[in-house]
Amino acid sequence: MTHRPGIVVTGASGRMGRMLIETISDSDRARLVGAVERAGHSWVGRDVGEAMGGAPLGVTVTDQPLDAFAQAQAVIDFTAPEATLEFAALAAQARAVHVIGTTGMTDDQIARLEPAARHAVIIRAGNMSLGVNLLVQLTKRVAAALDEDFDIEVIEAHHRHKVDAPSGTALMLGEAAAEGRGVSLADVADRGRDGITGARERGHIGFSAVRGGDIVGEHDVLFAADGERIVLRHVATDRAIFARGALKAALWGQGRAPGQYDMVDVLGL
Repeated sequence: MTHRPGIVVTGASGRMGRMLIETISDSDRARLVGAVERAGHSWVGRDVGEAMGGAPLGVTVTDQPLDAFAQAQAVIDFTAPEATLEFAALAAQARAVHVIGTTGMTDDQIARLEPAARHAVIIRAGNMSLGVNLLVQLTKRVAAALDEDFDIEVIEAHHRHKVDAPSGTALMLGEAAAEGRGVSLADVADRGRDGITGARERGHIGFSAVRGGDIVGEHDVLFAADGERIVLRHVATDRAIFARGALKAALWGQGRAPGQYDMVDVLGL
């Protein structure tokens, strides 16, 4: 690629923000041209490399996202739902590809991305890794092949700081299982069990969330019937896999028609 697209990272000081900055800075296919933080953050006005404790990168952290987006061809965003909606509108104004790794978005919030997608490319996924997106496709196929004699449970584990549950990846897997079964996840999801809950309902898709330590991300899809179990599993040990996937998405989105895409599109799955 002779032209290296300029990329802005939002939420620069966060775990994923830092990883994205490192990944883009090390890439020979893209350039870091902006880093965004909220107003009043201690990093605003500082070189982002120095703020991260390293060498200067020549990019000053700003709390003015539109100014940063106007200089970029892509924005990579792992922040919070309402912030992501604001960034989507601004990225659309700048006609920049908006890669969204933000989790915890409601159906209403996702629907509110549509106006921005009329003007710019939006690539949104609960997980940006190749392995997880393969797992999603496998889950759909296995769910389609098995009847309701097999109960489906999605079990996920993340670090103690994660604020949403189930994870975006767990919900992707649940949606895949429901699609394979030809049902709506909203109708069959079982997202909380406590106390005397009664027997498990046939055909439901259950979710369990574990939070602790520094777990990067672990996801199991359990298909359990009388006398046998099938377990599909993905374990992430390095957050860099998500940053690499997000960068791949930002590059893939260059020159695409406006609209909403996901990692299945990016990876050609």
